[in-house]
Amino acid sequence: MINDMEVLNNNKIFIAGAIHKEPVFNHLMYGESFYTTYVEVSRLSNQTDIIPVLVSGHLIDVEELKIGVKVKIDGQVRSYNNQEGSHRKKLIINVFAREIQIVEDFNDLDNLNDVFFDGFICRQPNFRTTPFGREICDLLVAINRAYKKSDYIPCITWGRNAKYCEKMEVGTNIRIWGRFQSRDYEKKDRFGNVTQKTAYEVSVIKLEKIAEEEWK
Repeated sequence: MINDMEVLNNNKIFIAGAIHKEPVFNHLMYGESFYTTYVEVSRLSNQTDIIPVLVSGHLIDVEELKIGVKVKIDGQVRSYNNQEGSHRKKLIINVFAREIQIVEDFNDLDNLNDVFFDGFICRQPNFRTTPFGREICDLLVAINRAYKKSDYIPCITWGRNAKYCEKMEVGTNIRIWGRFQSRDYEKKDRFGNVTQKTAYEVSVIKLEKIAEEEWK
């Protein structure tokens, strides 16, 4: 049996960056307004990730979240299915903010993008080698949430971690440390039309397999 505190601690993310798009109203739940904004987070490589964030109007005056304003956010990585057309569902990934703070700078921070999961592999790992010879393994990890809900988060592993994950079975309990990243790509439909898309995933830095006796 998983209690609410354990669920809260099995999915954690911290990001720090600048507002990239000002908040737009998303939905109202039990009188609480939620807004979607995007935060630009720098990598060590000088590239950036544009991360979607869902923030409650109860946490902060969203009028203060202007483009360029620096923020620190603690929260969880969440997913939900969005209906596309009459049959297809698309998995939407974002950061659900539990705390958000406007700051002057990030001089006191060593890491601007830090994720931790404790979850279960819910789809057969997909191992592949890139044209440049780099080994990659894609994972879909289910993370339990309160009220018998789950979040399904795409994760990508590299090198030795990829080889380690290749033969893991569905249902394997793993812990993951990494960063949340955005990735732009082009998608071509059956008519040859090309659309620019953005995928969101967790790039795995470290992982460990949890022995069955630890969670029974």
